[in-house]
Amino acid sequence: MKETQLAQISLTQDSTGAIANPIYLSTAYQHPQLGQSTGYDYTRTKNPTRSAFEESFAKLEGGNASFATSSGMSAIQLICKLFKPGDEVLVAFDLYGGTFRLFDYYEKQYGVRFIYVEFLNYEEVVKHITPNTKALFIEPISNPQMIEIDVTPYYVLSKKHKLLTIIDNTFLTPYLSTPLEEGADIVLHSATKYIGGHNDVLAGVVTVKDTELAEQLGQFHNMIGATLSPLDSYLLQRGLKTLHLRLDRSQQNARKLAERCRTLEAIDEVLYSGKTGMLSLRLNKAYDVGKFLENLEICIFAESLGGTETLITFPYTQTHIDMPDEEKDKRGIDEYLIRLSIGIEDYNDIESDIIQALENSKVEVIS
Repeated sequence: MKETQLAQISLTQDSTGAIANPIYLSTAYQHPQLGQSTGYDYTRTKNPTRSAFEESFAKLEGGNASFATSSGMSAIQLICKLFKPGDEVLVAFDLYGGTFRLFDYYEKQYGVRFIYVEFLNYEEVVKHITPNTKALFIEPISNPQMIEIDVTPYYVLSKKHKLLTIIDNTFLTPYLSTPLEEGADIVLHSATKYIGGHNDVLAGVVTVKDTELAEQLGQFHNMIGATLSPLDSYLLQRGLKTLHLRLDRSQQNARKLAERCRTLEAIDEVLYSGKTGMLSLRLNKAYDVGKFLENLEICIFAESLGGTETLITFPYTQTHIDMPDEEKDKRGIDEYLIRLSIGIEDYNDIESDIIQALENSKVEVIS
């Protein structure tokens, strides 16, 4: 069972009997003699603690190799190295603002084209495929609109046209979804979020099945050098052990809150897929977002997600700040939209805090 696999992830197999994996801080490793290696030479290339996480995570994903990176964005940058000038990547229309920013940079600096397509419309995606198309990049639950995309038809489409299917699985995690087992070629996570789970580690991870692709990414991973530190690798292993417990509780709280918010006059729209602890709310224009955020007492106004605490983010000036206004408008990212990462606190405390903050943020109408 996945729960048992998570709870016992990365148990040591050495003779000490230690339950927790050791943290190997060494950057260099002694060679037995000329031409011989222990398998570890220099920690950028390979580190025992990072290897323990990567091997465990690849198994969890149903992949052959994982590459732990220094952030979620460095994971996406690692994948970008697979493309050359003139290549085209079809990208799901609604996605994380930092990804949009990186793709925009690669397009301007390196001539890789990132074409935004509405993946809810299969025929539209098909129409955009050209001889230059090399990959599909999809967030199965989009950020911040929480639009759920059925990715299954795109696995078939990718195989037909010999494209890579790249899935950003940050919201769902391997506990709720394993795209590599369903037909994806590359799965990535901002491991800073649910994988680490405690808002204390910055990390990313890329996982693949194909051995040739793994070798290529492994070379890039080593050359670029944006590899994960031993301590952070250990923290990810520790976070995985409670992933199922945290996600179950987070989802339970999020479902209750989404249902409650649909009854509130202060909320014009509840955006929730029914999965994960992520939802977005669009406030009624009679309510001031700034005042709402200032009046929070338990929930936290902060720019991240997937931790034990409930965090509330304002995409317009935070996660999507570098996205041009016209692009924000197309995606419904306005000054009334807030994104919530529901934590594992007592549900009643979360609900009460949000309701009181809304009540204290109503704009007075002077007649």
